[in-house]
Amino acid sequence: MTDEPEVLIRVQSGIGRITLNRPKALHALNKAMCEAMTTALLAWREDPAVKSVVIDHAGERGFCAGGDIRMIAESGAGDAVEARAFFLTEYRLNHLMFTYPRPITAIVDGIVMGGGVGISEPAEVRIATERTTYAMPETGIGLFPDVGGGWFLSRLPGETGTWLAMTGARLKAADTVFLGIHTHYLPTDALEAFHAILKTDPAHPADVADGLEAEPGEPTVEAHAEAIDRLFAHDSVEAIFAALEAEGTDWALAQLATLKTKSPQSLKVTLRQLRLGRDLPDFASNMVMEYRLGGRVVRTHDFQEGVRSVIVDKDGAPAWQPATLEAVSDAGIEALFAPLPPEEEWTPLG
Repeated sequence: MTDEPEVLIRVQSGIGRITLNRPKALHALNKAMCEAMTTALLAWREDPAVKSVVIDHAGERGFCAGGDIRMIAESGAGDAVEARAFFLTEYRLNHLMFTYPRPITAIVDGIVMGGGVGISEPAEVRIATERTTYAMPETGIGLFPDVGGGWFLSRLPGETGTWLAMTGARLKAADTVFLGIHTHYLPTDALEAFHAILKTDPAHPADVADGLEAEPGEPTVEAHAEAIDRLFAHDSVEAIFAALEAEGTDWALAQLATLKTKSPQSLKVTLRQLRLGRDLPDFASNMVMEYRLGGRVVRTHDFQEGVRSVIVDKDGAPAWQPATLEAVSDAGIEALFAPLPPEEEWTPLG
């Protein structure tokens, strides 16, 4: 055991610095980590000495691979109280960052998935490096792209967010910068200079990043943008499947093959989440929707089975129930999105 804290928090030269420090778990977030970050951000919000905030990670293996999925699954197998408490805390942190009055910089150096996206996408400055790998792979474990996915993904160019959310496609920095997921590309050997220059101008991280950014290379997604926008524009998963099959290209059939490995229930939840999310008036409304979903989806067969298959047994052979899109009832999906009793709904921090 180590006494090293899972989040390192300090103020240096006008910069509030938050460093994720759980490298063996790829900095996967737990409730205590979210609480520590929230406490620091609330304190710095009122501190005139803190001009901006930087979130990064210790080590080289990844920024943040998500949330504590094992805990969430174990809780979901019972009453889901612990899972809901985690979602409440995590989503409040996401919203606090989204509405924060000082600039936040997220240095997304390495793997960023799930919960890691939730604590980087709200940042004003989002720096990718040559080690960045971005994905929202939740449909592969019977979940949905939460932590603000309904807001951020639905606002990416065209239907690229729909494609990413449903397939769980992994992107490197050339694509994330091209799509606006990340605002800047800096090679890792420029990060030390970023920190050094930011100390001289802590209130303007975007200007500092602008002065150091490099070309990330050619985006691979650009060649498929027209097809993505056309084929993923439908409002039913069945129609998207049919469009991909009718397209018949190698790329379209590869997307279809990927989608057929995902939870049919999760695909339907995710598409509805994104279609609703793009019309919501504010980020808080999106988090209300996702909190309703989160507490319910973690109790479903598909989430339990997805975690068993991908994370516990690692056999890659989940037995989804229902096994087909046609067998997923509209009423069942509606029930997952239904309002909670007023006293149980998600609310932001004051």
